[in-house]
Amino acid sequence: MNAPAPITAAAESALVSTRFTVPGMRCAGCIGKIERELPKIPGIIAARANFSAKRVAIRHDPALDEDRLIQALRDLGFEAQRLADNPLGTETEERKRLMRALGVAGFGMMNVMLLSVSIWSGADGPTRDLFHWLSALIAMPVIAYSGRPFFASAWMALSHRRTNMDVPISIGVILAAALSLYETIIGGGHAYFESAVMLLFFLLAGRALDAEMRTRTRAGIGALLGRMGKSASVIGPDGSTRRVPAAELEPGMLVLVAAGEALAADGEVTEGTSAIDNAMLTGESAPEPVAPGSVVHAGAINLSAPLRIRLTRVAEDTALAEIARLMDEAGQSRSHYVRIADRASRLYAPVVHSLAALAFIGWMMAGSGWHQSLTIAIAVLIITCPCAMGLAVPAAQVVASGALLKRGLLVKDGSALERLAECDIALLDKTGTLTLGEPRADIGALDAEARSLALGLAQTSRHPLSRGLAAALLREGVEPAVIDNVRETSGIGLTGRWQGQEVALERPEDTAQSLAARLRIGDTAQTITFADPLRGDAAATIAALQAEGIDASILSGDRSAPVDDVARTLGIFAQAEASPQAKLAALESLKAQGRRPLMVGDGLNDGPALAAAHASIAPGTASDASQQAADAVFIGEKLMPVALAVRVARRTMRIVRENFAFSIAYNALAVPLALFGLVTPLIAAIAMSLSSLVVVANSLRLARAAQENAA
Repeated sequence: MNAPAPITAAAESALVSTRFTVPGMRCAGCIGKIERELPKIPGIIAARANFSAKRVAIRHDPALDEDRLIQALRDLGFEAQRLADNPLGTETEERKRLMRALGVAGFGMMNVMLLSVSIWSGADGPTRDLFHWLSALIAMPVIAYSGRPFFASAWMALSHRRTNMDVPISIGVILAAALSLYETIIGGGHAYFESAVMLLFFLLAGRALDAEMRTRTRAGIGALLGRMGKSASVIGPDGSTRRVPAAELEPGMLVLVAAGEALAADGEVTEGTSAIDNAMLTGESAPEPVAPGSVVHAGAINLSAPLRIRLTRVAEDTALAEIARLMDEAGQSRSHYVRIADRASRLYAPVVHSLAALAFIGWMMAGSGWHQSLTIAIAVLIITCPCAMGLAVPAAQVVASGALLKRGLLVKDGSALERLAECDIALLDKTGTLTLGEPRADIGALDAEARSLALGLAQTSRHPLSRGLAAALLREGVEPAVIDNVRETSGIGLTGRWQGQEVALERPEDTAQSLAARLRIGDTAQTITFADPLRGDAAATIAALQAEGIDASILSGDRSAPVDDVARTLGIFAQAEASPQAKLAALESLKAQGRRPLMVGDGLNDGPALAAAHASIAPGTASDASQQAADAVFIGEKLMPVALAVRVARRTMRIVRENFAFSIAYNALAVPLALFGLVTPLIAAIAMSLSSLVVVANSLRLARAAQENAA
């Protein structure tokens, strides 16, 4: 097949991305098939499968409609549905089906096991036959109902000339049930109804636990989305208001947000001063003051006074929805370990079918008879299911990503955890990364009148110093003065009239004072100084990185004097006045030395460096370009999530290696035992199911590890 033609920038910008739920993905082999085959279809540029979330994102030409994409997935053997309006979708129906099937399997298992006890105790003749028939009457309907998730998946795969891990499971269950029914009809001494039912019970238990684990790790995002306002009061041209559902809001609309109401979309305050609860985005419990010009986000709660807000982003374009999408992509990646699981899953079906066939033929040739040979082949089919291998990576990645999200860090790509674990040096930008990037005003020298006038002027401007001054004054409960004819002149400042005299908030005469403003009232003037303070835990974060064996230094484009001050405070090396090219050169130099740098930055000039680093993290206040280039984003004023990410990433990789080691050891022990006839189908069912549960339970330790590290 010829390679696809390169995509032009114009064509790339016209592409759209559509996401689907694909419950039939059961292993890494399914991921590989989807990601390999879909891009071969004209109009489909790329496909990304998320095994943990059971979702597929397709980047395609807008001329391809959803029905065509769904049919393309169906042609590969996967039923798909378009994601709901909620960016996280819903797994409720899948969980309900699994729980119903699990309940039926549990009921059948207990009753069949109870009947089997009598047979194991020595029941013989007509009594044994009666118990076999009773077991059959219970087990056969249970197998037909509870086995549907596996049978449907296997049939879908086979009907499209492919295999998955549900094919040998289904074959094993059906053969065990058929052989047991045959034995019951002829009055034979052996039946394996309890093996088939128990296998289904443990497999369903593993899948139900996996679904519950995925749901819980994503519950934090679901709760955030639930806090978004469901509707908003839109102000019409005539000043009247009407209630509009959140899904029907459009950018540019002017809305009225009452005190106590949650915002339904992102926007900018145009009128009113208030305080908002923005904890779901910043992690800070203290109310945040807002005034005209302040940017507010969906989900924030207006606390004290009505606000008029001009909407800028709505529905799935809001900041919360973007976080949801990024989290949705964090559960699975094409990391080194995922590629190992992918290759193993591709080999699984032909290998296990071959082993089962060889076991049957070998034991037949040894003279054991078709009954014992088939029983051993069934045990081989059951015990070799690679469920544990398939869960080894995604289970750990999903738990780790969910745990880090609760601690204020959003991992955009599961493979980033692998790269973060390998980093051995950290380069941090200064402004907006080590510091808050928000000028904080020193208003201690201003009297009450000056404060009121300063707020009256500052709240009319979007200049960073004006906003920093307004925020400081609002925190002190200052009421703004009513100032007439306020005008803003770019590069000079704000002027207006108050009680017949001119007032101004302008640049100081000493232009070297870049973080200062002059408040002029008539003929008198006062200088207001500003500072860009370090994040409160910056020093502790540097110490935590060093404790992990990571050298930390500053790589900043700022002037030498402020950069050197921060470096001295933190006790680390600094390189100042670094252009984007210089930052790239520094990273390439480190890579040439065999180092694996972690870049932490927020500005547009950090974008190339973030993309070039071995791993990268950006603050939530960073530019869109920087957030897109980074592997992870931390929110709030704390820097410690950076160090926490490294610690949890390294713990995650240890857990992944443990999961792989366990999976390999399990198969190395279990397969020979089954081939040599030392394992019954019942024991095979228990062993295979428990191996999956061990991997999931081991991965869940990461949630506790993240909590301990954050303490």
